[in-house]
Formats: sequence, C-alpha cells, structure tokens
Amino acid sequence: MCQFCVQHAEGKKWYLEARNYADDLLSDLRRRHFIADFFANFDRRAESIRSGFARLDAAPPPVRRVVSWLVTRKSKRTHFGQVVPIEDVERILGFLNSIVRLPCVCRHANLGREEGYCFGVSMGPQGGELLGIVNDSWGLGPDTSAFEELDKDEALSLMSEFEHDGLLHSVWTFMTPFIGGICNCDRSDCFAMQATVGHDLKMMWKAEYVAQIDWDACTGCRRCMRLCPFGAIGYSAAMGKCFVDERRCYGCGICRAACEHQAATLLARSEVPAVANDW
Repeated sequence: MCQFCVQHAEGKKWYLEARNYADDLLSDLRRRHFIADFFANFDRRAESIRSGFARLDAAPPPVRRVVSWLVTRKSKRTHFGQVVPIEDVERILGFLNSIVRLPCVCRHANLGREEGYCFGVSMGPQGGELLGIVNDSWGLGPDTSAFEELDKDEALSLMSEFEHDGLLHSVWTFMTPFIGGICNCDRSDCFAMQATVGHDLKMMWKAEYVAQIDWDACTGCRRCMRLCPFGAIGYSAAMGKCFVDERRCYGCGICRAACEHQAATLLARSEVPAVANDW
C-alpha cells in the first residue's frame, strides 16, 4: 500500500474511504482559500509553470534534486494526484452523492478551450460545498451553465470513452486528505503529468496496480504501446510480442482498453516484488 493508504486509511485504499470526500473537511478555511485561489488564478500561473520547467531543466543536477524534493514534499500536503483504474473509479462513484463535470484548468491554460475532462465529486448533493467554492472563484455567480451534473452511469460511460482515447483516470487532493476531483489526463496537456514524468517533480503517484501482458494472447499489434502515456510498454522484435517495463508502469489500465485480444491485465502492485514499494 502507498503511504497515503497508511496515513489516511489505516492501510486500506485511501481513495476508497468516503470520509476523504466529505464536505465537513471544507470547514477548514485554509482549504477553502486554497481551492478558491487554485481555480481563480490557474491561468495566470500557467506561464510561470512553463518557465519554471525550462529553468529547472537548465539547472545543475544538485539544484534539480533539491527542487524536486521540495516540490514533492509540498504536493503531498496540498495538491497531488494518484492514478486509479476504471474499476476503482466505479467504486468511488458508487458512494458519492454528486458528480459534476467541469472544464479542465490544464486544457484551458494550454489550449484555450473549455474541455470537460474533469469531474468535481462530493458526498453532498448538487455538487456539495466544493462546487460553490469553484463557482465563486470563477465569478459565475448564480450561473452554473459551465457545470454538468451527472449520475454514476453517465460519468462512468464518459470516463470509459476517455480511457479508450488514451486518457488516464486520477483522483486529486485539495489540501490532503480531501479529494475533490477525478480527472482524465494526458501528458500533452496535463501540467502534473509533465512535471512528474518529464521533470522529476512528483505531483502524480502511481496506482495500486501494475500491468502485465500475456504473451499467449498478445498478437504484437502494438496498439497498447502507442497509447501508453508513460512509455512503459516495449516490443520484442524477436518474439513479435509486447512487454511491460514494470518500473515505468503507473497501473492506469489504458493498455487493457487498447488491447482487442484481452492480453493486458492489471496486478496488485504489492504482488510484484520489483515494484511493490515504487510509487
């Protein structure tokens, strides 16, 4: 189990604990301010994030290591994501009372488009208190046309479509352990994925799972390889089969959605000794 499971769920999967989605966590004024500031000023911060990546890449290795450590420590406390496969998303949606589709702040900052790849989730009805904070931070007032309330089946169907397009699912904290969102991310537009995979600034943690490929079922079509967002799938020319690099795998399950021959599956990370403690 990851450290968040130990800290916030007594050794169980922490993102399956309903209390980590509860509106009563929003009574913390620091958390409310953090959420409001996050949504109100994200576009303004986007350029500084990009320039920060460039400065970090040009910095000496010792400086990069220190910055990486500081960013990782801060993200654990404030805002981070963990990859979750679709079956765990279904379990999360099953105990929530509100699911609201939101414009994605990363896509808006990177593409200038209102792409609804993010879902605000709450134990409260009609978006709970979280939706009110987001609504106020965006200055929408009584207008909630930017939000689309969905039931569990509608949200799960959309996320399944996103997965087949190569988007991974992730839960996100707003001052840990409060989870307020489920996002559907790709490396081209998601700042957190870019930071984690491209710049060693850990803001997104691996799932509780690792992929494996059954060579008896694999046809070597390489569709899974093309869609894997972490470059964790390779191809053996000699065998004509794909294989998983376990240390790169984030356990998102996109390879399963891509494979037409059910050759890809997910194992519990704890059952794979080489990466059992690799998050």
